[in-house]
Amino acid sequence: MIVALIAGGAGTRLWPLSTPDYPKHLLTVTGDQTLIQAAYERAKHITDTVYVVTEASHDHHVRKQLPDVTEERLIIEPARRNTSGCFLAVLCKIKRSHPADEPIAFTWSDHYIRDIAGFAESFKIAGEATIKYKVPVLVGIEPTYPATGFGYIHKAELLPGEQLVHKSSGFKEKPDLETAQSFFKSGEYLWNGGYLVGTLEAYENAMQRYCPKLWQDYQSLLNAQDEAAYKEAYLALESVALDYTFNELVGDMLVVPGTFDWTLGHSKIYIRQLMPMRMATASLGTAKLLECLRQRIRMFVTTATSQ
Repeated sequence: MIVALIAGGAGTRLWPLSTPDYPKHLLTVTGDQTLIQAAYERAKHITDTVYVVTEASHDHHVRKQLPDVTEERLIIEPARRNTSGCFLAVLCKIKRSHPADEPIAFTWSDHYIRDIAGFAESFKIAGEATIKYKVPVLVGIEPTYPATGFGYIHKAELLPGEQLVHKSSGFKEKPDLETAQSFFKSGEYLWNGGYLVGTLEAYENAMQRYCPKLWQDYQSLLNAQDEAAYKEAYLALESVALDYTFNELVGDMLVVPGTFDWTLGHSKIYIRQLMPMRMATASLGTAKLLECLRQRIRMFVTTATSQ
């Protein structure tokens, strides 16, 4: 299997720690590792073949934090073109250097996961499914509460002879509380973490059948004759999330329920998980705290320079 670790972002969440020049996946929010370092370590539990996708203005940070990533395994966007652009950039790279029947898993650098073994096992199952059924496979997350801040995947019936591979009945946008409660109660819905597994062949067939615009963009990148032409074609791409250009359009995707804990690195749930006790206040850095309850405080210093 090949893992593509997407390391992009505009730095708008977890501000002011996260900024456009230094987005959240580069931060050491808790523990000794940054979010991207933890994500890379997780990916290595799936495979030794890990590609990291980042944007040109962040590549020096990524190189510093992930010194083991070789130049060959670093895919640099000329500029941010959202997850659709990252998806196409990865497929272009893989097409030139790997077999078309090898599973490619898309993972993300700003997620918080503790159960690494469960994470790797879920992707192994999805990889086997995409080889067997020749369609892309989602890895959803079993919800632990009726969340209104995440999208959902509707899990349909199991495939004959399978224990964990389901048909997908499509996606649901972030629901209101009443709808989220009904999703949670039904047991038919998974959180959509954006995890996707497929062979190059499965992705290409799906684009040709369901996503003509994305297929056209893919061809424009493949047909670029040199680096300058590729950059021009990439910059011409629309900046759109992959959910809208691929995931929600493909009509025959499968889904595997992930057997691991999960949350986003900027979510309130993630921040709460940093608290050692329910009523605790946590601080990183030196701070004098007065009458604080259930707060998380991090000290940081900005340096002003004279012109």
